[in-house]
Amino acid sequence: MEMGHRITWLDVFAERPLAGNGLAVVDDADQLSDETMLALAQETRLSETTFVQSTETEGAAYRNRIWDPHEELPFAGHPSLGTAVAVARWRGLEEASFVQETGAGLQPVEVRKGDGGWRASMLQNEAVFGPELERDAVMTAVGLRAEDAHRELPPQVVSTGMPQVMAPVAEHEALARALPDYSTIFELSEPHGSIVIYLAWCEPEDGRVRARSFTRTPEMGEDPATGSAAGPLGAYLSQRIGWDRLAIRQGDEMGRPSVLEVEMVDGRPRVGGGVIPVIDGEVSLP
Repeated sequence: MEMGHRITWLDVFAERPLAGNGLAVVDDADQLSDETMLALAQETRLSETTFVQSTETEGAAYRNRIWDPHEELPFAGHPSLGTAVAVARWRGLEEASFVQETGAGLQPVEVRKGDGGWRASMLQNEAVFGPELERDAVMTAVGLRAEDAHRELPPQVVSTGMPQVMAPVAEHEALARALPDYSTIFELSEPHGSIVIYLAWCEPEDGRVRARSFTRTPEMGEDPATGSAAGPLGAYLSQRIGWDRLAIRQGDEMGRPSVLEVEMVDGRPRVGGGVIPVIDGEVSLP
């Protein structure tokens, strides 16, 4: 028997429609099987699709199940912000403070309606710093040379719920030359559970960053806005060079310009940005 579910399509970390990172959110998903959720994630062809379920966890407002086209993820950035905005709209709220439950635990999310869209931010988990990686290996995986790596900022695995490889580069132009080798990225990332290599160039002006994010499969390709990497980058740069606020531009090379804002709060990164609802509808699912 098929059932109708509300579905909302949103652009996250976007300053205008059809920018940022697209997300589909499905409501009232308690009875959906894992197979159905995965199938719909493959159907949307987005980097992630989320499913809102009820929760029995004390303090949580809802459970957020996050799926990419291959598997369920314990945590992700833009799916957390976009889902919170979808829930607020469905509940008739123009401003809300939620605590969401994901596979990585509980995360507070703030949402507020504004002119032409919404603003959302999430306090991510405290960063866990993993191993430093060889500059040559990381740069080779994205088609660059060892000397393109930043001299004082080594590649390192950092997680605030999902491990990611931080990979600072020495010059801005290295971002344009990057050419991912997805099989090499997979081999490099898989032992650490990382989803992306996050190339980042720190502008001379304090707190401004340009970034590109390469996933570990050609199907997922480049990501236009990666909140689960922006938080770790904020923690990484706070520890390494004392930056406690970042404005990250990402997605320009893809034609999906994105802006991710990061602020360190008591040792935890708060990641935020604009959220633009694009489509509201209903989907029939078994």
